[in-house]
Amino acid sequence: MSSPDAPAPFAPKPLLPRTGIGMDVHAYAPDSGPRPLWLGGLHWEGERGLAGHSDGDPVAHAAADALFSASGLGDLGTHFGTDRPEFAGASGITLLAEAARIVRNEGFQIGNIAVQFVANRPKFGPRREESQKVLSEAAGAPVSVSATTSDGLGFTGRGEGIAAVASALVYRTD
Repeated sequence: MSSPDAPAPFAPKPLLPRTGIGMDVHAYAPDSGPRPLWLGGLHWEGERGLAGHSDGDPVAHAAADALFSASGLGDLGTHFGTDRPEFAGASGITLLAEAARIVRNEGFQIGNIAVQFVANRPKFGPRREESQKVLSEAAGAPVSVSATTSDGLGFTGRGEGIAAVASALVYRTD
């Protein structure tokens, strides 16, 4: 039996999760400057695109923002803001992959990311699995995506744009 003053036996440090939230909103591009729609890492042929510094993919952007939030490393604008011309037109998948790399380089492991977007269109269900696969590959971790409408309320309901909110779970590895 050990004495009360004896050092405790070695116990591994528990992995404590950290959570973060990300949100992104983009208005539809004006008719005078049409753009392709990128949503959930996928190109949506025939759908009206979104305005933005990069490709305007609110699902990928919200996922990246949630990773930065969970790890305490700023936000999307900190790393890929409009003051960074090299990210003009960049793919949301590229930004998500880079966000995941930054988070891992700072000593975090990614548990998962969940994203929900709000839009009247496109109809997401038929391409959900494809989107989740592309996003998960970019993040190097499971990404789930769900979609909803706002029942005609607000700017998403009026068809003025798309909003997305995400949560991420990370663990410090060092």
